[in-house]
Amino acid sequence: MAYKNNLLTGITDLLVLSILAKKDSYVYEITKTISKNSNGMLSISHNTVYAATYKLEEANMVSEYSKLVGKKRTRIYYHLEPNGRAHLEKISEDYSKLIEGVKNILESLGGDAND
Repeated sequence: MAYKNNLLTGITDLLVLSILAKKDSYVYEITKTISKNSNGMLSISHNTVYAATYKLEEANMVSEYSKLVGKKRTRIYYHLEPNGRAHLEKISEDYSKLIEGVKNILESLGGDAND
């Protein structure tokens, strides 16, 4: 199911960048935000988010920094860079067009995908 993996990757990038556009976050916080704000309908693993942040960092779309939490624990935070903000605008537009196109097709067929 390569299409499912490609779709999930694109959605993960969109969600991660959207969350980072609001505030710097760490992976656990990103996964919790996705789950909470989707009312539990989306559950993206920490590994998937780590892979996305690594890829986005390699592309200079996000950067990371360490922050001390507690006495001895550090947490890696991710920050949205200008390249990431521009990419977010592009993929947000692409996503909206995709959703609208699918909706139009389903409506033109006179129902939903379950008919």
